[in-house]
Amino acid sequence: MSLSIRSSLVLLAAGFGLAVGTACAPTQILEGADLPTLKALTDEVEPQFVWENLVSLTHAHSTDQSVDCVSLFPEGVRKYYPELCNLSNTRSGLWVRDQFRSIPLEVQDDVSLGDNGIRTTNIVAEIKGVSKPDEVILVGAHFDAFWQGADDNSSGVAAMMEMARVLSKHKFERTIRFVGFDFEEYGITGSHRYLKEGKGEKVVTALIMDCIGYYSEEEGSQQSLPGLPSPTTGDFLAIIANDESSHEAAEVYKLNNELQLMSTVPLISAGNGTFTLGQALTLSDHLAFWFNHQKAVFLTDTANFRNPHYHKDTDTPDKLDPVRLGQATRVATAAVAYWAEGPKP
Repeated sequence: MSLSIRSSLVLLAAGFGLAVGTACAPTQILEGADLPTLKALTDEVEPQFVWENLVSLTHAHSTDQSVDCVSLFPEGVRKYYPELCNLSNTRSGLWVRDQFRSIPLEVQDDVSLGDNGIRTTNIVAEIKGVSKPDEVILVGAHFDAFWQGADDNSSGVAAMMEMARVLSKHKFERTIRFVGFDFEEYGITGSHRYLKEGKGEKVVTALIMDCIGYYSEEEGSQQSLPGLPSPTTGDFLAIIANDESSHEAAEVYKLNNELQLMSTVPLISAGNGTFTLGQALTLSDHLAFWFNHQKAVFLTDTANFRNPHYHKDTDTPDKLDPVRLGQATRVATAAVAYWAEGPKP
C-alpha cells in the first residue's frame, strides 16, 4: 500500500451491511446472478496455487536489487520513508509477465516516464469479451514491494494470477483486463498515469486487491481511529468503495454471503471518497479510479491497521493465512465473473 496515504484507515462499519457516507445500499442486487455457476467457478480457484504464487513472488523480491532510491527520491523523502531504499519491482515484473504468458495470455507493457524521472511499466493482459469487448472489468494489483512484501502486495498479485488462470478457461460477455500496477508504493504512480493517459476509459468497474493475506482471530487485533465504531478482531476482508461504487460493493458483499466464502466488512466513504476522513480509505490504486470518477472496489485486510509487519522486512509468507487468502481470491473471482456477465457456456 502506498506510502503517501497510509496515515489513517477509518473502519466505519462493524460488518453488519453497508455503512457510512451518503449512499444507501441498493434495494436490488445480484440481478440475473447464476449462483450455482458462480459457486462452481469459485471452486476452480485452488488456494494452494495462490499460496505457491505468493511464495514464488516473495522469492523474486528477496533476490531482486532494490531501486536506485538515491537517484529517484529526494533526500527529504528518503529520510521520512527510509523503506524506499528497499523497494523492488524488476524481478517481480518479470514474474508477472511470465505467469500471464504461461496461462497463456498475451502481455502488453504500458510504459510511462514522468517529469519526476520515474519510469513505470504497468503489465497488462486480457480475456476478450464475447459480445461486449469494449466494456472492461479491470482487476488490478501492484507488483512493487518493500523487502519480500508478502502481504503488501504479493498477496494481491498472487490472487490476481490465480484468477487469470481460472477465468481464462471461460467466456464472458465483457472483457476482463488484468493489470499489474507499478510504483504504487510511491504516490500510486502507475495507476494514476494509466488513467491520466486515457487507458482506462472503457473500464466499467475496477477491482483492486492490496494486502489480502493477513488475518487474526485475537480480540483487539484490528485497530481503528478513536471514537469510531469498528470491528476489533482482524478476521475479515474489507470491501471498500465510495458513493459511486457503493452498488458494486453491495454486490460483492451479497455474492460473498450467498456463496458463503468468508467474513467480510463493507465500508463506504462518502462522496468520491477523497474528503479528509475519507483519505483513510484511499490506500491503494483504486484511488486513481475514484479521482477519475470511475467505479472501483478495493479488497484489503486493512494493512497497517492490523498487520504489525506492514512495510517491514518481517512481511514474510509465514505471517499470512493461506486459507483466508484463498477465500479472498474466490470472493474476487465471483465478483469479476458476475460483472463480466459470465461465465458463459
